[in-house]
Amino acid sequence: MRVWTLRATIHKRALTKTPQTLQNMRLILLIIAMLFAWRAAAADYPTKPVRIIVPFAPGGATDLLIRPVGSKLTEILGRPMVIDNRGGAGGNLGAEFASQAAPDGYTLLVTTAGVVVANRSLYRKPPVDPVVALDPVSIIAALPNMLVVSPKSGIGSVAELIARAKAKNNNVTFASGGNGTSNHLAGELLKHLTQIDMTHVPYKGGGPAVVATLSGEVTLLFATLPSAMQHVRSGRLSALAVTSERRSSAAPDVPTMAEAGVKGFEVSENWVGALVPRGTPVAVVNRLHQAIVRATEDADIQKRLAVAGYEIVSNTPRQMGQSIQRQAQSWAQVIKAAKLSAE
Repeated sequence: MRVWTLRATIHKRALTKTPQTLQNMRLILLIIAMLFAWRAAAADYPTKPVRIIVPFAPGGATDLLIRPVGSKLTEILGRPMVIDNRGGAGGNLGAEFASQAAPDGYTLLVTTAGVVVANRSLYRKPPVDPVVALDPVSIIAALPNMLVVSPKSGIGSVAELIARAKAKNNNVTFASGGNGTSNHLAGELLKHLTQIDMTHVPYKGGGPAVVATLSGEVTLLFATLPSAMQHVRSGRLSALAVTSERRSSAAPDVPTMAEAGVKGFEVSENWVGALVPRGTPVAVVNRLHQAIVRATEDADIQKRLAVAGYEIVSNTPRQMGQSIQRQAQSWAQVIKAAKLSAE
């Protein structure tokens, strides 16, 4: 009798738990089906053109990098890479647009460290936080900034520039590709370290900022090396210093800011990298990363980037994520100490 009662109790409990068990099984099967679907999608990826959002105007360092790399990616992936320049708000507009795209691998954001790690501290309410809204794919290349002036300015060194800024009745202006860009941050850091007064003039991208410096519309620009080198070599711009800790192999005769007398000035971790909307399948992210590595291993691409002043990185999504977290913390400290703001 007791055995029968025990069996009946067990059978009853099993029946009461069956609906929950079935629900769990359905959930597991759904997850498995989604994983298979994602893997299948990644295996076929891409099946249509991929849009690359560049949050700056044409002609800047990011644009100059992604156009040859994008052409090589087209060859590797077998689908067109369509460059879409969406400048404005120091890169925030393009970053926001990319973050709102479907997380399917058909929209990439190719941008600079400033947009990803600095804007979140420079703006009180940025429209998007790339650290939260985007997933890293790879830092494609690193590049320092170069302090340049027009030869017509009569400024031949960093010391002469500082002296002019400190002199009365001299209005020194510095251009940038927009509020919060690396050119802007470098200029504000120079002001902070040397206690000089300069007026910031933001433009809609690095290209227009270079043009303004060439024409003498502004006094100086911390240009990204690739956007400045051709004009330095032609003599249309004078290079006073680079912002990295070490001299650039593309311009070995140009001193660092520290060598030029401004101690504590290193903005060396400027880079151009690729990100995708948060939630993009890992298999698709890995496919994109592998394609970027193959593109930057091409001998012609390597030569073109080296001559322009880029240093190829092409690290993994995980390594890029770690770099972003580290830089976000360090830039937040610098921006707070210098009381910088893009608003």
